[in-house]
Amino acid sequence: MPTMREALERAMGHEPDSETMRQLQSGGLAMVDVDTMSQAIHDVYCGIMADHAHPNEKDQDQARQMVAALQKHQN
Repeated sequence: MPTMREALERAMGHEPDSETMRQLQSGGLAMVDVDTMSQAIHDVYCGIMADHAHPNEKDQDQARQMVAALQKHQN
């Protein structure tokens, strides 16, 4: 199964390479899925004082909701 990065680059007609991603990221684009979003939510909102080391079900649920909201506004 290709990564999000590989899928995006192929959809854009590119072979996967790190330069394409650097250009997209420098333009402010962040590629997320539920896993990366839940990790980001955990890192930002739970932080180093969290009582759990990895994203929990609440983090996962918030990530699913955030990804759905982002997708809704991309059209």
